[in-house]
Amino acid sequence: EDQVNFRGFMRTLAHFRPIEDNEKSKDHNGPEPLNSRSNKLHFAFRLYDLDKDDKISRDELLQVLRMMVGVNISDEQLGSIADRTIQEADQDGDSAISFAEFVKVLEKVDVEQKMSIRFLH
Repeated sequence: EDQVNFRGFMRTLAHFRPIEDNEKSKDHNGPEPLNSRSNKLHFAFRLYDLDKDDKISRDELLQVLRMMVGVNISDEQLGSIADRTIQEADQDGDSAISFAEFVKVLEKVDVEQKMSIRFLH
């Protein structure tokens, strides 16, 4: 869609809310907050999974890379980046990145910090 309503906009922004130290220790019986590590990873994965088939293909990766860098990198360089990314992340040999493989690649990345926006009070 070409438009987003306010509720959808706020729901998207909620993924980027920093996790406070007191939130980490709370015992929640309700749904997992949108800014949890798991939900941040799902959100990021969906940005790449353009056809929503639960896999990131080489073509999808290329499309997103093109959107990110524009014409600053040649198609040959982008293809090389996509091929290397698939090669490093793909564990089951299907030439695509599943969510589990995506999570594995990012297991040592501080997703909670990198996908947080700190707003001034």
